[in-house]
Amino acid sequence: MLLTKKQSAAPGAASSPFVHSLRRGLSQALPTMDRRGFLRRSGLGVGVGIAATELVLVRRARAAEGSAGVDASKIQVKRTVCTHCSVGCAVDAVVENGVWVRQNPVFDSPINLGSHCAKGAALREHGHGEYRLRYPMKLVNGKYERISWDTALSEISAKMLDLRKASGQDSVYWIGSSKHNNEQSYLLRKFVSLWGSNNCDHQARICHSTTVAGVANTWGYGAMTNSYNDMQNSKCALYIGSNAAEAHPVSMMHMLHAKENGCKMIVVDPRFTRTAAKADEYVRIRSGSDIPFLFGVLYHIFKNGWEDQKYLNDRVYGMDQVKADVLAKWTPDKVFEACGVKEEQMLRVATMMSENRPSTLVWCMGQTQHSIGNAMVRASCIVQLALGNVGKSGGGANIFRGHDNVQGATDIGPNPDSLPGYYGITEGSWKHFAKAWDVDYEWIKGRFASTAMMTKPGITVSRWIDGVLEKNELIDQDANLRGVVFWGHSPNSQTRGLEMKRAMDKLDLLVVVDPYPSATAAMAAMPGRAEDLNPNRAVYLLPAATQFETSGSVTASNRSLQWREKVIEPLWESRSDHMIMHQFAEKLGFAKELSKNYKMQKVRGMEEPVPEDILREINRSCWSIGYTGQSPERLKAHMRNMNVFDVKTLKARTGKDKETGYDLTGDYFGLPWPCFGTPELKHPGTPNLYDTSKHVMDGGGNFRANFGVERNGVNLLAEDGSHSLGADITTGYPEFDHVLLKKLGWWSELTDAERAAAEGKNWKTDPSGGIIRVTMKNHGCYPFGNAKARALVWNFPDAIPQHREPIYSTRPDLVAQYPTHDDKKAFWRMPTLFKTLQDKNVADKVAEKFPLIMTSGRLVEYEGGGEETRSNPWLAELQQEMFAEINPKVAADKGVRHGERIWVSTPTGARLNVQAHVTESVGPDTVFLPFHFSGHWQGADMLAYYPSGAHPVVRGEAANTGTTYGYDSVTMMQETKTTICNVEKA
Repeated sequence: MLLTKKQSAAPGAASSPFVHSLRRGLSQALPTMDRRGFLRRSGLGVGVGIAATELVLVRRARAAEGSAGVDASKIQVKRTVCTHCSVGCAVDAVVENGVWVRQNPVFDSPINLGSHCAKGAALREHGHGEYRLRYPMKLVNGKYERISWDTALSEISAKMLDLRKASGQDSVYWIGSSKHNNEQSYLLRKFVSLWGSNNCDHQARICHSTTVAGVANTWGYGAMTNSYNDMQNSKCALYIGSNAAEAHPVSMMHMLHAKENGCKMIVVDPRFTRTAAKADEYVRIRSGSDIPFLFGVLYHIFKNGWEDQKYLNDRVYGMDQVKADVLAKWTPDKVFEACGVKEEQMLRVATMMSENRPSTLVWCMGQTQHSIGNAMVRASCIVQLALGNVGKSGGGANIFRGHDNVQGATDIGPNPDSLPGYYGITEGSWKHFAKAWDVDYEWIKGRFASTAMMTKPGITVSRWIDGVLEKNELIDQDANLRGVVFWGHSPNSQTRGLEMKRAMDKLDLLVVVDPYPSATAAMAAMPGRAEDLNPNRAVYLLPAATQFETSGSVTASNRSLQWREKVIEPLWESRSDHMIMHQFAEKLGFAKELSKNYKMQKVRGMEEPVPEDILREINRSCWSIGYTGQSPERLKAHMRNMNVFDVKTLKARTGKDKETGYDLTGDYFGLPWPCFGTPELKHPGTPNLYDTSKHVMDGGGNFRANFGVERNGVNLLAEDGSHSLGADITTGYPEFDHVLLKKLGWWSELTDAERAAAEGKNWKTDPSGGIIRVTMKNHGCYPFGNAKARALVWNFPDAIPQHREPIYSTRPDLVAQYPTHDDKKAFWRMPTLFKTLQDKNVADKVAEKFPLIMTSGRLVEYEGGGEETRSNPWLAELQQEMFAEINPKVAADKGVRHGERIWVSTPTGARLNVQAHVTESVGPDTVFLPFHFSGHWQGADMLAYYPSGAHPVVRGEAANTGTTYGYDSVTMMQETKTTICNVEKA
């Protein structure tokens, strides 16, 4: 299907909408900007001639139209944040009479500096969105029919209560969203807790769960250590498994500025990407061989003595064991055999990283989505520790997250193994939140099937399919899953699509809550196997409002929080996610407990919890990661005064907020967490984690003491002299609690009220914030202690990261050398196959039938599962076909020409009909598929199965219809980046 732009009106027409829109947009959206200011803020990226011409047109339009123009009082500019990737680009939305008429990138934003990518530039369409889900709907005889909200809420709630009574709380599974704002993410975890279950999860499981686990277990927090902006201070940057130019386009602006200042750029990827096109050194590796590559780099660093010896002595545990392992196992010949990179290039990369410090390391899902993803990310961490790059401006592990709030949803959202703030689900954690929620702990405990289930991690979203299909005696809960709620999640983002269809058909209840119906709606309506269909299944679609139709905070990848203003009222019959949660809680019987701490506001005559109050509850409870200092008032002041923040450091040089008088001086933009203590403490946020060159009250810090004080007689705390600037304790120390404060004689520095609250507590559970205040403000120490990072993680399957071949590998010879893990019987409640399946694949010679590596990734035009962006006509016009990249050699062998249709087949039995893109971007061993598509199913268009009028403009095969079984040995991350396939001409 071809999409064409509408022809504009004839030039010179008296009522030219172009002139009218220019006048309205530029004059109202930028009412105080003179020509010089406009040109200065536009920078070199905007042509001076173009900018001047626009302003001339504005003046002429005013003169021509006189006083007959638009009423300025009905025009508002609302500041919001892009809802696509995690960069956090700010947008000014121009609203006229309640209608979103145009948008402008915010020139003052220190993050996007007035820039947009294609997706960001097309945001306004979500405020019109003719392809959105407009009304609640129910699947009746294979077709979706409109129903009322009252009917939908009543029927769904009744069905849930029936399932709860018959099969228990854990028979219903809740899939949250990285598109929810922080307040909604937090509220959903609270909602599921009060329902009485830990069976909840969200997109982070299948994008960066291995990062969170691996990085947190290395040095304390599982998040990006520095920021996109700080990369301008880098001397060398190594991107591995990251195609930032397409996945995080605006982030590349900061990297290109760094390159202008001499930064060397290395890109490591199985595919020559648009990011690789900007590199000084491109390294092609075999997909899944990240550890051989990274340890191959380390081999040369160690062999040449380039590691930072003092840094390692003072701040790192276990590097000697890693060094011995690397030098013994990853000699240049072994590296070449495993990843295909020659010694001279490995040495060149190691030299560039070593001679150009501080050097940074960037990774994304190319590194995380593997059955050993946890080990791969730890190998990246170890490289940076060896070079002394962590805790340094221009260094760090810059982990680019995918969705706009996947970081925030991970931090405080619906994780199956933790309450908000990574508190875990032990009894003490539940008691902490019971107090924060002002709900009786015994009442909450009574909501669960048992105390054991209350403290048992739930099923992960990557395995909900098996929660339905697996034999009941093999799963670690009483009943199989019978109901699933897709609350802003794309099913085509997950592997094993054929089995997912079967699981959907077997459910008793399937609910989709989303602004768009998502592929879930079409998959559920599409006929499946007769033996799978549950005749009593009920399927509902509920229209959620977008993030532009509500307000709330969102956390970018660099840990900065930004506050979105509400741009427009919810369209059609859509409702905000937190309103829907409250309304379900009313039907299910726990609305009082869910919303008791929040004021209610009226939206279309209905009650909705006030987002600011939800954030204040987060501020009162999530001490562990410093989500406590970012009050709504501070965040809003930052959004109004973006111009005062430095582009490289993110620090406010000076400035007061005119509206509140708040002094911004010293704050870092968005108060990147940890922003410790109460808002009154005025901690400025932490721009770069673990930076000992700054005082803790200026965003400095050190590695976290989270793993004890010694192991086997070896000190785990920082050595003498290693501490944050100005700390009263100049050696390593454990985390602070009431006992340590008393031993140090600091207890008396608490107020009477703080002492009463802090008695028997530690810094994470003290509701007053007094322990944090005294520790940081009075004594310059970090509340979580001062320890060494761990190169040796003894509680993981491999204490030192080990290369293990993928479950489905094209190299049986390497499987023999590097086998995967043993099977697990009860892992996140599920039996999980590793070695038996890998061995079976070798025995069955599966690699001979499917000799090509299949990998996947992003396109600049689309995002995530793609349902939202492919429903946007402006983006759909840019990329109209699902395709597969194949090497010219493969194309020649298969008799395929560029642009022809091909079948991509996989061991699951799936066959995907896509367009061939013949290119040397991929090697002869690799096939690349973008993962944003859905709406075709093994050659058939699914248009007939979407609700009428609510379907994506562009539809295509979902890559994950064909992806195979395989999960990470720590987090249950799916193995999407390395599986196998074959291709043939269609």
